[in-house]
Amino acid sequence: MNEPLKGVRIISIATNLPGPLAAARLAAFGADVIKVEPPVGDALAAAAPDWYRELVSRQHVKVIDLKAESGRGEFHELLAGADLLLTSSRPVALERLGLSWPALSARYPRLCQVAIVGHSGTAADLPGHDLTYQAEVGLIDGAMPRSPYADFTGAERAVSETCAALLARELHGRSSYREVSLADAAAYLAEPLRRGLTTETGRLGGGFPGYAIYPAREGRVAVACLEPHFWQRLKEGLAVDGSRASIEEAFLQRTASAWHEWAQDRDIPVARINDETKH
Repeated sequence: MNEPLKGVRIISIATNLPGPLAAARLAAFGADVIKVEPPVGDALAAAAPDWYRELVSRQHVKVIDLKAESGRGEFHELLAGADLLLTSSRPVALERLGLSWPALSARYPRLCQVAIVGHSGTAADLPGHDLTYQAEVGLIDGAMPRSPYADFTGAERAVSETCAALLARELHGRSSYREVSLADAAAYLAEPLRRGLTTETGRLGGGFPGYAIYPAREGRVAVACLEPHFWQRLKEGLAVDGSRASIEEAFLQRTASAWHEWAQDRDIPVARINDETKH
C-alpha cells in the first residue's frame, strides 16, 4: 500500500521543525493530518516559507488559540475524532492547557500521543534546541552544523513511535503515550564518535586514507573506499602506494569535478564535495 496510514486521523500541535517534518511524513503515508497552529503561526513559516508550504501541502492547517476557552473547546472537538496527538511543547506547557497525558487518556481512551521533547523523563521541561543537543554530545567541532541533525532524527523517531502506538492499540486495545527525546536522538547520532569510529584517528574520521577528504587542484573530493576491492581499485587507478601523502599528491593533479567523473567511469566511490551555499 502506498498509503498505509489511510483512515488514520492525526492532530498535530507540534511547531518549529521536528514536528512539521514528522507530520509531513505521516501525511505522505496517507494519514489525515490536521495541523493546529497558534494565532502567531509557526515560526518555520517565517524562517523558511517555501519549505513550510511544502511540508504542510498535504495537511489541513487550522488556527486555534488554545489559551482561549473557545479555542480549547474547538480543539477538543478535533481530539474526539482523532487517533493520535502529536506535540512538541514542554510537558508543563501542555499541563497548563489541560492537555497532560493523564487528562487526555481519561477523556479519550482510544487517543494515543507522541510527545517530542528536548530531554527524556524528568528532564523533559529543560529548555533546548538542536544546537544545544548536538553540543552536549560532542557533535559540534567549532563550526555551526550544516543541518539540524537531532531535529531530523527526532522527526523520524516520532514517525516510528506513531506507527508503533497505532499498531499496539490495534493489537492490544490500549492507547499509549510515547516520548521522543531530541537529546537522545543527538546521543544516538554521536554513538560512532563515542565508539571511536569518527574521531580524527578513527576509521571513519580520517584515520584510514581510503576514507577521507582530499584537496584537488580546484575544490575537494570525498573518498569512501572502505571495502578492499574499492581500495585496491583506487590505488591502481591513481598509481599510488596507499599512503596519505601519495594520494594527496595524486588528487592535486585534477579538479574535483574531473575526479568525480573519473571515479564514476571506474566504479570507485569518490565524489566532488559540493561547497556551494544556496541563498
